[in-house]
Amino acid sequence: MTETTRTPLLPPTRAEYCVIACAEAWRDAGEILASPMGLIPSVGARLARLTFAPDLLLTDGEAMVVRPDGTTEGWLPYRQHLTLVTGGRRHVMMGASQIDRYGNQNISCVGDWERPKRQLLGVRGAPVNTLNNPTSYWVPRHSRRVFVEKVDMVCGVGYDHAAGARFHRVPRVVSDLGVFDFATPDHTMRLASLHPGVTLDQVREATAFDLAVPDVVPPTREPTAAELRLIREVIDPVNNRAREVGA
Repeated sequence: MTETTRTPLLPPTRAEYCVIACAEAWRDAGEILASPMGLIPSVGARLARLTFAPDLLLTDGEAMVVRPDGTTEGWLPYRQHLTLVTGGRRHVMMGASQIDRYGNQNISCVGDWERPKRQLLGVRGAPVNTLNNPTSYWVPRHSRRVFVEKVDMVCGVGYDHAAGARFHRVPRVVSDLGVFDFATPDHTMRLASLHPGVTLDQVREATAFDLAVPDVVPPTREPTAAELRLIREVIDPVNNRAREVGA
């Protein structure tokens, strides 16, 4: 079947805009290790590898470098993995139970850490990730409980705690409402784009601190027809992405 005779594509869903926004974190990244945590970031990293970031390294999370279809591409010894992690040659996209205006992330507890209201995952590898290689974040449900004035515990290190960290960088935060970066003089969070159908008032209402907002906020980039076919027919044909981000 030729391109001209294919069934017309349905418009992109919110989940697919989120995939594109996550994929863009690895645009022209070169030969670095992508470590996406979560479904939408994983689809995004695979899409980036198949399109505009062909040198990207994908891992199975254990000891192998894999292709976008999951087949083995090579071996990644733990020593080499640590070299990539601590030398700035990995870009990880993590989740965040809380994140604040400086990009500090919390995945450990809610409330006072000595007597928390809720115990979460724990600090895990967040400090090493954030101080030693670029770290972006994915938040599937943008709310004031996540985008907080001040995190209850710093796990992932933000710009106000990263003095002297050679490879510290938070390229972007992607949520179900838009894309955010820290391209401001004081490295506070800025609204970089809005997903279609989302208003600035919605984002402000769902954020517990004042965002930096440019005079003109662009829309999140729309996926191309080729990218949509890869997402829908190759990478995630059963549409698991819709479970993480609804219509």
